[in-house]
Amino acid sequence: MARFRRKTCITLTGIILFIFTIIIILKSLRPEGLGFGSPFGLGLFPYIRRSEGGNIPGAGDMEGTNAKMSTLDSELEVALGQFPAPNYNLHVFYYTWYGNQQFDGKYIHWNHPNLPHWDPKVAAGYPKGKHNPPEDIGANFYPALGAYSSRDPSIIEAHMLQIRTSAVGVLALSWYPPGMADDNGEPTDDFVPLILDVAQKYQVKVVFHIEPYKGRDDLSMYNSIKYIMQKYGEHPAFYRHKTGSGKLLPLFYVYDSYLLSSDKWANLLKDPGRHSIRNTPFDGIFIALLVEDKHKKDILAAGFDGVYTYFATNGFSYGSSHSNWRTIKSFCDSNNLMFIPSVGPGYMDTSIRPWNYQNTRNRINGKYYETAFAAALEARPDIISITSFNEWHEGTQIELAIPKTAGQTKYEDYLPHKSDAYLEITHRWAEKFAKEREKWLV
Repeated sequence: MARFRRKTCITLTGIILFIFTIIIILKSLRPEGLGFGSPFGLGLFPYIRRSEGGNIPGAGDMEGTNAKMSTLDSELEVALGQFPAPNYNLHVFYYTWYGNQQFDGKYIHWNHPNLPHWDPKVAAGYPKGKHNPPEDIGANFYPALGAYSSRDPSIIEAHMLQIRTSAVGVLALSWYPPGMADDNGEPTDDFVPLILDVAQKYQVKVVFHIEPYKGRDDLSMYNSIKYIMQKYGEHPAFYRHKTGSGKLLPLFYVYDSYLLSSDKWANLLKDPGRHSIRNTPFDGIFIALLVEDKHKKDILAAGFDGVYTYFATNGFSYGSSHSNWRTIKSFCDSNNLMFIPSVGPGYMDTSIRPWNYQNTRNRINGKYYETAFAAALEARPDIISITSFNEWHEGTQIELAIPKTAGQTKYEDYLPHKSDAYLEITHRWAEKFAKEREKWLV
């Protein structure tokens, strides 16, 4: 009996020591000062608050805000050492088209119009008009930072903090040439330097996701690539990918690349070509959007260096269907192309396309996202991209979201999980991806 008691006492002591050790390890993984709270919250930087309700300083107060940012840089350096290592083979699509009254004098994109169905008879049965921020926004979820401005330095800081703590290493920046924007936005190239500067602080790299701007052809693309390289190419946050031959080349995602014929792309992407960038200071790795199976031969003829799938809706297109990824990877391997599947946490865009329920993909409390990651890893890709960090209109965001009810509108949320749930899932899969790549490269 005494021996039994001694064994029991030893066992209980061992369990207590084990639990204590785990607690200490978990605490060491959190940024200093957050205790056992979430490392993805905003508590690390007290000047980062929601952009609604007057908590964010206006333009006249930016000098004081910048001073606070400067004094906290040393705290950031300490915190970065405790965050997970950035995975530079994990990219996330990022949008800078949002604006609000405090920073832009008006709401931009949060007031997105309801888009009509292409069939007038169907369109007649759905609401028209624009959303009315800040309570009514063009999204099915509501951001924890409110209807923010993408120009707000504290918002950029908060976003980089979230991206960095999720272990994502590369931000794929939606980009239009100077003076250009999407149909509902305003030009944003002027604050790309600020994004690069803040990204560098957080050890995050930036690639350019080139949108289908008006007049995009082989010549304008040559000028766009030249502009990007000359203006941003020397910035330390500018991403370069190491090729099989050991070269470090910039990488460019080209959205809706199929809109331009393969012979036009060949003028840019093949040597010799009328506007070829090959073997010039503006050479790079150009990634085409693969939507349909038939696009494969066009991408090869065009001279692209790889493909990505972008859409977060499994089954929406040939490229976005998880079941096709291993086949696409085999095609890419056979033709010396890079394969970059795009995973997403779900899809819901009925706030701006109220007729589009057939493409909704429920998040299933994170299971949809995890299934996408698992499918991507099975294909053994070079890089995995995430759709998206903050494409709120289509409900693909992994950014912090909060439960909210405004009038008759009840926004979707991440419950029963916390607001940082998708950042934590991303972190976990970033580590799995890094470990799997080590095995593949052996």
